[in-house]
Amino acid sequence: MMTLSQPVTAAGLSPLEQRWVNGMGPVIHQARQSGLPLDIAVRAEETPDASPLALGFVNGRCKLVLSLRGNPEGEATLARIPEGLEKPALELMAAHELGHCRRYLDGAWFGLPAGFSASGIPEGLSPELQEAYRSMKSTRREEGYGDLVALAWTRQQHAELYAPLHAWLMSERSRDHIPGDHHDTLAWLRLASNPSALGSGSIFEAARPLWEQALQSEH
Repeated sequence: MMTLSQPVTAAGLSPLEQRWVNGMGPVIHQARQSGLPLDIAVRAEETPDASPLALGFVNGRCKLVLSLRGNPEGEATLARIPEGLEKPALELMAAHELGHCRRYLDGAWFGLPAGFSASGIPEGLSPELQEAYRSMKSTRREEGYGDLVALAWTRQQHAELYAPLHAWLMSERSRDHIPGDHHDTLAWLRLASNPSALGSGSIFEAARPLWEQALQSEH
């Protein structure tokens, strides 16, 4: 894995990798300007089954990890973005990962806000399945928060594009949808169909009211 330093350019990037990095540039720049400890990592090995973009957290620093080599989903993801929305959609994806970054930095990953408790585990599960269930529910909550952070960024930076980007994100989350799985964030996205439903302040603060609203109904 090679880590890129500022500015966000590096010899040896493929055209597809450069396209992703350039598209995410405004989010990366603002995150670093605000003091978030953020790096970009590009995996040099082929990763055909990996998510094209993910977040790592190493030694107190957040890593935006691109896994595009030998990975058809890198091109396929861009192909599914409506014409004219590629750069703001890439910003949205990067902002989603910043939501994860903030939660890691706050020591709140997988945690619930004060006053909330985790829902019960279905009866009859083995200890291994109980742990898998807890992990799935926790991951789903974090993905919901990340999506709301992403939409808060969109509202602040691309208000005129909020409706088509929200529709695209809904479409992405509906692909191969399995109710209740790790990436089933539709409950949160439906609450955010109107951008005015998001809160005020930073993108992280703006996401919190809707995130907690959905948590009230067992999420």
